[in-house]
Amino acid sequence: MRLPILPLLLTAALLPAQVPAKSDHPATKKSNTKTAPESETARQTLKQVLEAVDAGWFGQAYQGVTSVDMQGTLDIALSAAAVNQKVDSLSQGMVKGNSQGGKANLRIKGTYFANGDFKTDLAGDFGTLLYTRRGNRGFLYSKEQNAYTTRVDLPPSDAPTTYMSWFRQTLNDIKAVYIDAPTFKASLAGEDGVEGHVVQHLVFSAPTRGWDAKKREQGLAQSLGFWKRGKLEVAVDKATKQPLRFDFHNEEQGVHTHMDFSYGANGRLLSVNISNSSRGFQGPGWLRVGYGGDGRMSNIAGELASQDKKVSFAMDLSWSASHTAADIAAIPPAGATKRGREEMETQLLVGLASKIFDLQRAGLNLRSVAIGAK
Repeated sequence: MRLPILPLLLTAALLPAQVPAKSDHPATKKSNTKTAPESETARQTLKQVLEAVDAGWFGQAYQGVTSVDMQGTLDIALSAAAVNQKVDSLSQGMVKGNSQGGKANLRIKGTYFANGDFKTDLAGDFGTLLYTRRGNRGFLYSKEQNAYTTRVDLPPSDAPTTYMSWFRQTLNDIKAVYIDAPTFKASLAGEDGVEGHVVQHLVFSAPTRGWDAKKREQGLAQSLGFWKRGKLEVAVDKATKQPLRFDFHNEEQGVHTHMDFSYGANGRLLSVNISNSSRGFQGPGWLRVGYGGDGRMSNIAGELASQDKKVSFAMDLSWSASHTAADIAAIPPAGATKRGREEMETQLLVGLASKIFDLQRAGLNLRSVAIGAK
């Protein structure tokens, strides 16, 4: 696991509420007779899209780059109106809420190597953690518990050495699910013209179960794997193969998003505009990327908002080809108690679940991470 536990848990909790919206673009409504050659054409076109993303969004600028320093914040905010409305609704008007609103904040500062080594400090409403790994050794320390565990996830056996390879592996994971595996049925949905560009439309579909409104928690793997089933519609610039628009829908996870992409010089991604109709988080969103003189991402920020809720993040990035594992050397604080991993994780999950429950009561539609056997 390349990233620390807490951001992953937060991601797992937030996915059902965050990931965005339904397209009403008529071009994606087209349908043709599906044939095996058509399916192969759609898959090969998506492969070209991933190759274009690799070259334009990432690519040569990250050749030789082995690590990145990351520093920033993640914030969740609920208005007092949202909380008070929930109280009024649940009590059928018998109780009037007097909330000042609810929020949760997380501050992240860390160094991450492409090969899986990392050190990160996390602080905020979910607790204060130090999590690090070098090679096969590391530890997770909780300030609140004054305890640590040395049982950490091992790095992947095929870990890359540079971020150019790291990004490529990530895109290969997408390729394995949508192109190589038989899970998704692929088809073409015609072509049209937009501002002088010919746009191709691709559709990938893998049915899901329906939304279960009573389900309040689920496993981490299920949350993080929401993109491995559902319906994905992609609008592609036929000349450059850059994606212009994504529509993704996973009914079981309550996820429905519409994303429009814009580009700068050399095919670099500049922004993503989002329309979100996911369960409990209907509203607009955005992602903005800034670049340094070296052509690498220097900052990334984003926001998803509805009428009474907002989730936002902002990260500064600094890339390096000269950091070594010695730069992230650390030991648990003197006097801290050593614990087994299961005990440590259970305590952290209990704290996380408690905070998420507070937010649930405040009106944010989150599913808690399940606590129990994996």
